[in-house]
Parts: sequence; structure tokens; C-alpha cells
Amino acid sequence: MTAAEHQEFVASVRALLTKHAGRDAVRAAMDTELGYDPKLWRLLCEQIGVAALAVPEEYGGFGASLVESLLVVGELGRTLAGVPMLGSAVLGTQAVLLSGDEDACARLLPGVAEGTTTLAVCWANATGWDTPGVRADGESLSGTAHYVLDGAHADTLIVLTTTGLFEVEATAAGITRRTVATMDPTRKLTEIGFDGVTARKLGTNDPDAVAGRLREIAWAAVAAEQVGAAEQCLEMTVEYTKSRVQFGRVIGSFQALKHRMADMYVLLESAKSASYAATAAVAADLPSAAEDVWVARTQCSEALTEIVSETVQLHGGIAITWEHDAHLFFKRAHGDAQLFGTPHRPLAHT
Repeated sequence: MTAAEHQEFVASVRALLTKHAGRDAVRAAMDTELGYDPKLWRLLCEQIGVAALAVPEEYGGFGASLVESLLVVGELGRTLAGVPMLGSAVLGTQAVLLSGDEDACARLLPGVAEGTTTLAVCWANATGWDTPGVRADGESLSGTAHYVLDGAHADTLIVLTTTGLFEVEATAAGITRRTVATMDPTRKLTEIGFDGVTARKLGTNDPDAVAGRLREIAWAAVAAEQVGAAEQCLEMTVEYTKSRVQFGRVIGSFQALKHRMADMYVLLESAKSASYAATAAVAADLPSAAEDVWVARTQCSEALTEIVSETVQLHGGIAITWEHDAHLFFKRAHGDAQLFGTPHRPLAHT
């Protein structure tokens, strides 16, 4: 797509979310067992085709790139809607494609593209994403995958182990699934146990290379989500300060507050630049992808944390009430800062 087509595409996604994923809808959905509104997901898939974007045409998709998929992730970040875009349509699809297993792609991806089935990537152990939580003994899986996105009701599990990727039906014998308590009520995470579960090996690609590439995609996607959330926080802060009256004036007219919102804007724009660079590099698999993603991971996490903190401060006491959305963005910011791990050290200069 061209830049103009991207703008039109984003406008279409935003219009649908504005109509069907307002604050009341998101709050109602996050209290359900599923954690999101299945009608919203169906609309996104049927009217816009979000789940089919990065699926190749031969597997029933549109054959677009990760750029378009992450534009959707960014728009979802503005609303905090918990549909299975990131966990299934992005990471699940990419994990299957990275396996290089054509039979698995033909078997799994058409349903994902239609939005009728979902995937969940089982990856982390209890301490994070550096070491898989599930181990393979031949084609038998044991262990526990932690912090699984969209795992509670996924149809198929894609399990990352030190010996490669495996496919498991979510209803297979020996699997237990438990939704875990999280700080962010808009995003449900699942703990999935494997007790001698029979699995199907996917492809023969190097598991370390697959894990590295999957982490790059995950970090680029989270950065896009963080930019969307930060943009929404800035917009609602500006709107609030234009209407809130104190000392006989709207508070947005006070110079000190103008300066703080200007700083928020600068942080947002720098985060956008970092996120766009990472998305482009990952989508094209450029040699700079690792560095670009590292920068985006660091910059976007810091920017959203700072922006949402200022959002809470500039809204005053109302921001910490359950009825206001600011506290939900605050919780998403802290959750996203840890999701899929964090850089352990700066990149070495060469």
C-alpha cells in the first residue's frame, strides 16, 4: 500500500472501532470470560479483513505485509480492545510462517485469515521469554507456558521450544489452561500446562533463529500498540484541559500546562518515528531490524510510561477513579513495558 492508502486504511479501522469499541463496550468485554467482544472481532475480520492481512494469498489471505497488520495493532492500542489481533493474527500467523512448514500453513492459516479460528503462541517460562517454558521429548511436550496471549480460548497452540515449533490442538489430552490475574484488566493472559502432550513438529527451521525473529516482530507490534495508546492519552488530555475550568480560566491556558503537553507531544512524535522505523525494518527483514526494534522497544515503552503518567497528573483526581479511562491506559503502559521481555543491555557499537 502507498502512504495515502495507509491513511485511508487506518481511517476505516478507526471508524469501525469508534462505532463498536467505545469505552463502555471495552469495559463490558473485559469483564467477560473471553475478554473481548466476539462481534467486534467478526466485524474487523469481515468488513476490513484484519486477520487476513499478513497471510499469503495462497493460504486465503490478502498477501499484505506486517506494516498493515501493525497499523491495526496501533489503532487497537488507542481503544484497548482486547481482540485476538496481536496474539493470533500477528504472532500466531508469523510463527506458523516462520516454521517453513507448508502443510501447516495450508491447514491452519485459512481459518485464521477468515477470523473463524485463533492461534496462541506458547513461549515464556515463569521468568520471561528468554527460555521457553515447555520442553520437547521427541513429539511429547511437558512444562508450562506462561503469559500466553489469547490462550484461554485459542483453537490451536503453537508451542516454541528449544528444539523447534510444535502444533497442538487446544483440546488435546494433558493440556490445562488457567487465566491468570494481571494488572491490566483489558488484556487477559493464560498459563497453559503440558503433561506429556502429543504434538506435531512444524518444519525444520533453526529454533533460535525463529525465536529471534518472533521476538523482533513482537517488540515491533508492542511498540505500535504503545504509540496508539500514547496518542490517545495525549488527545484526551488536551481535550480535558480545554474544558476544565479552574481559577476562572480553562486550565489549558496556563503556560506551565502547555509546556507539559508540548513535552508529551515531543515524546509521542519521537516514539512514532522509532515505531515506524522498526515496523518497516521488520516487515522487510532488513539487516538493521534488530537495532531498530531495540530502539523502538526502549523509546516507545519510556514514552508511553511518561505520557500516561502526565495524563493522570493533568486530569487530577478524576483520573484515578474507576469510571475514567486514564487508569486503564496506565495499567496497559506498565503491562506493555514487560510484555515479551525487555532489552538486557545496550547494543554494542561497531
